[in-house]
Amino acid sequence: MAAEADGNQQGRAVSLLRHLLRRMAWSVVTLAGVAALTFLLVIRLPADPAAALAGPAGSGNPEVVAAIRARLGPDRPVWEQFARFSGRLLRGDLGESFMTGEPVLNSILARVPATAQLALAGWGAWLIGGTLLGIWAAARPSRLREGILLGFSVLGASTPSFWLGIVLLYLFVTLLGWLPAGGTGSLRHLVLPALTLAAAGAGYYARLAHASVTRELNEDYVRTARAKGLSARAVLWRHAFRNALLPLVTLAGTDLAALLGGVVFTESVFAWNGIGRLAVDGVRSADLPVVVGIVLFSAVCVSLANLAVDLLYPLLDPRVRTAV
Repeated sequence: MAAEADGNQQGRAVSLLRHLLRRMAWSVVTLAGVAALTFLLVIRLPADPAAALAGPAGSGNPEVVAAIRARLGPDRPVWEQFARFSGRLLRGDLGESFMTGEPVLNSILARVPATAQLALAGWGAWLIGGTLLGIWAAARPSRLREGILLGFSVLGASTPSFWLGIVLLYLFVTLLGWLPAGGTGSLRHLVLPALTLAAAGAGYYARLAHASVTRELNEDYVRTARAKGLSARAVLWRHAFRNALLPLVTLAGTDLAALLGGVVFTESVFAWNGIGRLAVDGVRSADLPVVVGIVLFSAVCVSLANLAVDLLYPLLDPRVRTAV
């Protein structure tokens, strides 16, 4: 029996390893596709980085613009540009900024701490707040709780984040003077942008948590647990909530990865010096290497998040462990 149990355990470990390797292979294929598609879209953009780099004084001189274009390389054949682009990517080189000459990877990594701080604060607030609201409405269903959940969800989903950010700035900065208008540097700078992100995502998480917990509470195993004399709190948290976590974990992982790739509107409204603001500046100045680098960085974050979610699934639900 012991030998058979060891063999089954080793077999499950091998199956999990194969599953992980397959997912990693698909991640590599996905990233390659994103890189190729991003390159094709960028080279078709009507923006002329040479004219933007020449500035108002040099843009009227065709010789200056031509010299800059020859140095940057967009006048070369497409296949040659793609070959150079792919070769740099394989070496982990995202190129250099047209505007500053700084390596794009260094520019992105320098903004990661600020974006990570904002992303984790907003993500944690909407995940915890939205999930608790959904569980609260599902634990003891009533018209009042359902109405509060519905109203909060509709407002959160329909309110644009940039508009909400402007309203919060007016209330807490202009009228009350409690918080700084923007920038980074302290927890006081983090409050308003984190609240803006939390309001945008908490409504959806509340609806998802409510639907998942309600579905689990109607399952047979929950009725069996209640028949055995378990308290309502034990049934909710030890049984229903754990099985309702799977869709929440999937969404939370991908959302965090998307936030780490840059929160464009929120960072722009609050002058937050992160990746999203860097992307906006890159688009405005036609700094194509910066734009491409941020897109690829975001794709890597999403791929890593999907891999992490795949590893968490078997830990959260044994049924997934045996199905792999």
